[in-house]
Amino acid sequence: MKKSKKVLERPSIELLEAEISRTKHNRRYRSVLKSTVYALITVAAVAVLVATLWLPVMQTYGNSMAPTLNNGEIIFSVKTKNLNQSDIIAFYFNNKILVKRIIAGPGDWVDMDADGTVYVNQQQLFEPYVMEKSLGDADIDLPYQVPEGKYFVMGDHRATSADSRHTAVGCIDMEQIVGKIIFRIWPLEQIGPVDQH
Repeated sequence: MKKSKKVLERPSIELLEAEISRTKHNRRYRSVLKSTVYALITVAAVAVLVATLWLPVMQTYGNSMAPTLNNGEIIFSVKTKNLNQSDIIAFYFNNKILVKRIIAGPGDWVDMDADGTVYVNQQQLFEPYVMEKSLGDADIDLPYQVPEGKYFVMGDHRATSADSRHTAVGCIDMEQIVGKIIFRIWPLEQIGPVDQH
């Protein structure tokens, strides 16, 4: 029995060109895919670095800063050493991040009436951001001088805020400060700069 020899057909020019084109396309596709993946990884790494080192993003818990900031809002802060009275800051305290308002800086004298009216260096503070004044859970001796290198902070919801009025929190050291709150991104209907005054 004779085996029939299989004759290989020579591919046409059109078939060869189509195969070359397909191979080039596959190579180009892989190259574009690889460079896109590298670009995405680089962008993600830069975004994480920026969010961690320069513009930390955080979510508020509780209502100690109401009505300025409420529970569940998502906010940006910016790292800065240029802090002023009435700036809202985020800071580390007992493995948590708290958000409060700067009332007084290093060397300032803080005093409060029984009704919660605040005085800094014997001048009554104008506090339009406070809905209801309260002495709160204050156990410091008043008048109180803010130590050097520290900030006296209070929440806007004075009756419930745990802040520098209590020795458990005390004044905030510059090293504890995460940043100054500058922008609200959630909820969407309130997106925009956070009012500092």
